Amino acid sequence: MSDARNTILKAASELFLEGGTSALSVRAISKRAGVSTIGIYSHFKGKQGILDELYIEGFEKVFSAMDILDTHAPVRDVILQGVKGYLELADQYEAHYRLIFGEGDAGYLPSEEAQAMAEKAFKKLVDISSLILPEDTKKAEKQRVALEIWAFVHGYVSLKHHAISTLISPVEWNSLALSALATHIDAIITKHAVPIPK
Repeated sequence: MSDARNTILKAASELFLEGGTSALSVRAISKRAGVSTIGIYSHFKGKQGILDELYIEGFEKVFSAMDILDTHAPVRDVILQGVKGYLELADQYEAHYRLIFGEGDAGYLPSEEAQAMAEKAFKKLVDISSLILPEDTKKAEKQRVALEIWAFVHGYVSLKHHAISTLISPVEWNSLALSALATHIDAIITKHAVPIPK
């Protein structure tokens, strides 16, 4: 990706964090990025293109955080490693995270390419979640367990972004989320009678 595209996306991310999608006018982005509005249109074809690129980047980062199936660690640890990566990306790329998980614009509809990246990331979550389930588990159950894990982690991230108490540090908050999810994973393993890996 060119330096100009990176500069534009960085400016858009900053503006999004400051004021949501309503702050993402082509004029505001061009001013923040130090490029002409024509430059915005030539690189992204306007606001829709920028939102799509941020959306795709966001789900690529989610996918990468969970792309750990090749590890030789116990499956419980693999899932927790993926969750840890997810929590870290939510901190490091907060604008992307907020865009892809609920603070979008009612007027923004992700492109087919953007939606395909979201589906790819969810499939990766299903694949990782399935590691703690018996091999013959049906697809619908695998998806349900993946959604449970996702909802659990997303709840912690949302609270951290919006209502975290001043009594707990961000690092402690992530540790709390990992500990709580470990307990939930153990409950799923027990429910499905899969021995808890050591």
